Amino acid sequence: MSHGGGEALERLPSDRNELQRKLDSTIRDNRFTIAVFFPAVGAVTLVASAEGVLPDPLAFNPWLLLLGVLVMRSPLIAGVLPVFDRRAAAGIGVLVAYTYAVEIIGVSTGFPYGEFEYGVSLGPMFAGVPLALPVFFIPLVINAYLLCLLLLGDRASSLAVRLGVVIPAVVAMDVVLDPGAVALGFWSFAEGTFYGVPLSNYSGWILSAAVAVVLLDLSFDRDELVSRLRSCDFMLDDMVSFVILWGAINLWFWNPVPAAVAVIFGIGLVRADRFDARLLNPWRD
Repeated sequence: MSHGGGEALERLPSDRNELQRKLDSTIRDNRFTIAVFFPAVGAVTLVASAEGVLPDPLAFNPWLLLLGVLVMRSPLIAGVLPVFDRRAAAGIGVLVAYTYAVEIIGVSTGFPYGEFEYGVSLGPMFAGVPLALPVFFIPLVINAYLLCLLLLGDRASSLAVRLGVVIPAVVAMDVVLDPGAVALGFWSFAEGTFYGVPLSNYSGWILSAAVAVVLLDLSFDRDELVSRLRSCDFMLDDMVSFVILWGAINLWFWNPVPAAVAVIFGIGLVRADRFDARLLNPWRD
C-alpha cells in the first residue's frame, strides 16, 4: 500500500463517536451554505421552473430537487443520529410504512386529503406516490416536534401538552407547504378554497399528524433527544431552510397567509435561539 493510501486510511474515523464528531464539524462549518444558500437557490430555481424561465433539463429536475432536499435535511439527520437506536429505527420504520400507506390511499380514493394528483416528477414512483415521500414528510414532523420541545421547556413533560402543541404545529407547516407546492404545480387538487387547497386536506393532516407525532413520541427517549437538541446548535437548521424556501415561494406567488405562517415559524426559531449570528453571517469569527 502506498504511503498516501496509508495517510488516507488514518484520516478515516476510527469509531462511531469520531464519525459523529467529524459529521457535526462538517455540518457546523457549512451551516450558512446548507441552511440559507441552498434554500434560497432552491426557491429561485423552483420559481423559475414554474414560470417557464428555466429550460429543460434543469426545470423541475427531480434529481437536483432530491439532492437539494437531502442537503437541507443533513443537519437534522446528523443531529438525530446519536440518539437513533433500535427503538427509534422500529418507530421510524412504522412511520415510513404509514406515510406510504396513507398517501397511496389518498391518491387512489381522495381520503383523507381530498382528490389530488401529482403534476411534477419528484423522482421514482412507487404505487403512484414518490418513492422519496418519507424524506419529504417525516422531517416536517420531526422539526415541528423538536421546535415545540425547545419552546415548551419543562411543560413538554406532559404528554397532553406535547401532543396538543406539536400536532397543530405539524398542520401549520402544511399550511405553508401545500399552497406553495400547488402554486409551483407539484400537485393539484380537484377543488380548493384555500390557495388551491381544500379544507379537507387539513382535516386529513390532523389525522396524519396525530399518528406521526404519537409514533415519534414513542420512538425516542425524550430526555436524550432534548439533551442532544440543546447541545447541537444546528439540529433545527432544516426548519430554517423550510422557512426560507417555502416562505419565499409563497411570497412570490402572493400567498400572504402561508407566508405569514412561515414567518411565525421563523420567530419561533429566533426565540429558540436557532437563528444565531453565525448561521446568518458565515464570515463572523
